[in-house]
Amino acid sequence: MDHDSTDSPEAPGLRKARPGSEPAGQQADLPPQDLGAQDLGAQDLSAQDLSAQDLAADDVDPATVNAEEDDEARLPEVAEESGEAVGEGPLAIGHAAIENAVRLAPTSPGVYRMLNAASDVLYVGKAKNVRKRLSSYARVTAPQPARILRMIATTVSVEIISTTTETEALLLEANLIKQLRPRFNVQLRDDKSFPYILITGDHWAPQILKHRGAQTRTGQYFGPFASAGAVNRTITALQRAFLMRSCTDAFFESRTRPCLLYQIRRCSGPCTHEIDFPGYTELVREAKDFLSGRSRLVKQELATEMEKASAELEFETAALYRDRLAALSAIQSQQGINPRTVEEADVFAIHQEGGYSCVEVFFFRTGQNWGNRAYFPRAEKSFTPEEVLASFLAQFYDDKPPPKLILLSHGIEESELMADALSIKAGFKVEVATPRRGEKKELIAHALTNAREALGRKLADTATQGRLLAGLVTTLGLSHPLKRIEVYDNSHIQGTNAVGAMIVAGPDGFIKNQYRKFNIKSEGLTPGDDYAMMREVLQRRFKRLTTPAAEGDAAKPRPDDDSFPQWPDLVIIDGGRGQLNAAREIFEGLGLSQVALLAVAKGPDRDAGRETLFMPDREAIKLEPRDPVLYFIQRLRDEAHRFVIGSHRKLRKKDIREAGLQEIPGIGPSRKRALLHHFGTLKEIERASIADLGKVRGVSAESARKIFEFFHAESG
Repeated sequence: MDHDSTDSPEAPGLRKARPGSEPAGQQADLPPQDLGAQDLGAQDLSAQDLSAQDLAADDVDPATVNAEEDDEARLPEVAEESGEAVGEGPLAIGHAAIENAVRLAPTSPGVYRMLNAASDVLYVGKAKNVRKRLSSYARVTAPQPARILRMIATTVSVEIISTTTETEALLLEANLIKQLRPRFNVQLRDDKSFPYILITGDHWAPQILKHRGAQTRTGQYFGPFASAGAVNRTITALQRAFLMRSCTDAFFESRTRPCLLYQIRRCSGPCTHEIDFPGYTELVREAKDFLSGRSRLVKQELATEMEKASAELEFETAALYRDRLAALSAIQSQQGINPRTVEEADVFAIHQEGGYSCVEVFFFRTGQNWGNRAYFPRAEKSFTPEEVLASFLAQFYDDKPPPKLILLSHGIEESELMADALSIKAGFKVEVATPRRGEKKELIAHALTNAREALGRKLADTATQGRLLAGLVTTLGLSHPLKRIEVYDNSHIQGTNAVGAMIVAGPDGFIKNQYRKFNIKSEGLTPGDDYAMMREVLQRRFKRLTTPAAEGDAAKPRPDDDSFPQWPDLVIIDGGRGQLNAAREIFEGLGLSQVALLAVAKGPDRDAGRETLFMPDREAIKLEPRDPVLYFIQRLRDEAHRFVIGSHRKLRKKDIREAGLQEIPGIGPSRKRALLHHFGTLKEIERASIADLGKVRGVSAESARKIFEFFHAESG
């Protein structure tokens, strides 16, 4: 039944420790966590979570690119398969190198690595009998696929690692492939850790939150989920169903009144004892039962309590039970298919088209569908679906715990060996099966449909991106196709926390794992000198590429290498003729002539659609406002701006936390204490509106405005 939204949402059927709540007209504070569509912290883009480990000379930090919504991986570049026969000379050299390794190879299980003249690993393989396996490569008259012949022709040496068992060899092979990324192996790309739901166990009022990474905190973990978005949606629904807190311990301890989540019935208010310890413990038990697969029992208990409250004419309490039941139903409806007989399994389905492979993975835990994700492993066209799937599977579980059941769309040759290896890794029996009938077959069919559709979408997106790149080549009058575009921008506030950034785009869209940020380090730099900042960024970036080959292999880019650094075909600078000239001086000083240079100046009044394009020794270019190429350039520039602003804000927040609120003009120790006492954390002060800041004792309207502007100032 309907009820006043300002009523205090006491957890139904639970004891209330103390009566009362804040007046309905008084605005409650928000706890520091996501509020679904009300995510006030969206400006802190997760792509800006930059690793602390600098590359080489401590110049650049790699972006982790764990976006909150897991994007589908980009398509790999498929190696061109030459139709020409491999020369007898190189083949003879390769056969001789392998034959030499055969003489020293053991007859026991092990892993072998084939290397080229530059000591790059070409291929990693495993065998039950290493000598016998290498002998198959050494036979000159044996028929081999073109891929194997190219590999043999490039091989100059072979390295061997002996193992005790074949299962150990399988696990080691997968680990080495992920580390070394050999050219002739199937490569699992865009591999990232999966998020889990954590119900903490180190506080009297357990917290429910999203967790990614090492499971070191005390508590119970539920997962994996396919994406952070799936976890966020599930947590939001679980909060409505079980009224568990999601705020941090620091925020929890600082509360003197319930926050907004209590008012909108997504928390039971344990921080201010709106619910007592036994009552909250019961809510936590119900949440764990639901996530552990006992959802039917939990729903039955809630339905029973709802009917009991209704029979006793406690309609407000009955309505709350009804809302909790609806939230649980919403979770299960969002999960799509939920198997009836499969309690715990991962489902893998592979589809090949156009020389590409897509592996769709579904996660089923506690009888519930916890999401799916598409992968696009790198593999040459000659690999069969079974070969791709077998190699993918071993690499996928290299750093992840396997479930009790793994279902495959295609039977792999060594399924029993794979099951044994994963059983050893997991500590319990793991079954690898290819179902032929029943519900498991239906799950495979559903995954195959998703794999086919995901690959179709990717191929369509890649085709569109290809047309835009071709249009950009024509517009700029370039003589070569564009495979790698780098866009540079910088950000600062009056010269403080200056940071530069580089984003990368190619035929498959943005390559986020190669984004980089550059902390500006030059001493004596005039605050706000954008030209000097751009010079420093470009010098540090391209000095690496121009390092002589004798000093390192970093200057020798490989066409099949995804690692940093690589040579760009086009560099785009956010700015006008001045920025272009500054970049041109750097390029000339480093002797760079093969990289095209473009500067994009904003239109009058920073009007998007009226940009001017500048290139060296060329007249300025003006495109029509509706030109698709102009939209493409704007998108590249805006992505660089988004990334650099996020990096700058991260540095600025770090400085604020280190220096304290005293850095804000007019904020001394007493006002700092008042703000922290009112809001709890610095992050909440940053999120607060001017009106909320003005409510703090001792903070005037002018001070509130200064605080707000300090946190929300536009970066230059």
